[in-house]
Amino acid sequence: MSSDQIVKVVVIGAGQAGLSVAYYLRRFELEAGSDFVVFDRGPGPGGAWQHRWESLRLGTAHKVNDLPGMSELGLSFETADRAWPAKEIVAAYYGSYEQHFQLRVQRPVAVTAVENRGADLLVRHSRGETITQIVVNATGTWGAPFVPYYPGMNTFEGRHVHTADYVSAQQFRGQNVVVVGGGTSAIGFMLELEDVAAQLTWVSRRPIDWLDTQELDVEGASAAVAMQDEAARSGRALPSIVSGTGVPKSRRIAAGIARGLLVARPMFDRIEPDGVRWSDGTFAPADAIVWATGFRPELRQLSPLKLREKAGGLTVAAGASWTDPRVFLAGYGPQASTIGASRAGRMIARQIMAMM
Repeated sequence: MSSDQIVKVVVIGAGQAGLSVAYYLRRFELEAGSDFVVFDRGPGPGGAWQHRWESLRLGTAHKVNDLPGMSELGLSFETADRAWPAKEIVAAYYGSYEQHFQLRVQRPVAVTAVENRGADLLVRHSRGETITQIVVNATGTWGAPFVPYYPGMNTFEGRHVHTADYVSAQQFRGQNVVVVGGGTSAIGFMLELEDVAAQLTWVSRRPIDWLDTQELDVEGASAAVAMQDEAARSGRALPSIVSGTGVPKSRRIAAGIARGLLVARPMFDRIEPDGVRWSDGTFAPADAIVWATGFRPELRQLSPLKLREKAGGLTVAAGASWTDPRVFLAGYGPQASTIGASRAGRMIARQIMAMM
């Protein structure tokens, strides 16, 4: 690739948000590779899903909505074989999607910075440099895991393992494990580790809001989206999705609650070399602490553009940066779900075409 490659649009990331934008750009008759390029740092298709743990299956808690136009391929995640790991299904479907719609995703390409170049933008990446009129940041959150600080973290003699590093329960066989987090990933880890770990302790920074439903209802989902949208429009740091929706009690989760497994303790006060201790003096031994504490939007490649507000976030509405109209953020805030990202793809592509 030439270091002075010039295109109209650069899409960073080929997860659901990036692929959705690319699909609609093709629908508007832009050519992948010449009018626009999609850079993805992953080794293959699948976005963040290709990195998730082996035992994760598609379901109500970890649901993937179909990408726009996917029905043309005769594929749907609704009918996918749930006996297979989610990471394999998503990678296969996304790969077929990229090929069918000729999206020509370039990988592995790691974007390191987006800078001003006069009226245009300069995208620095692992294969050189690309000059473009518009950047669509669709990097999601997987590359920015969040671990809150607690006193004694650096003295812990066991392992700190974030969701992004979790491979399987077998990593923890026969060990004392503390799982931190109040969302579906933490709950899934608890269920998986139940008969594997020697001792299992679950702690959460906030009380678990259990919902007496099998799936998240429309009202709860809409409220969570509204919270994300309001934060994005005001430039604040984005709130946790789970904090705005609660956790539906599937049959498996309800059974875990009934047998006393899924009962979260309040957050511990500090970490000691061999475990964690609460303010009342109680102690739980730990060989490993699993931090299912979520992710933050991955935006560091945009830092040269100085888009971050004092309130901690970016000011974004309808997928567009209010600070720099050349920058769009697909999958940010209310668009973070697979269904939200797909709808946002059309909205962002239309705005891009209106600028040309």
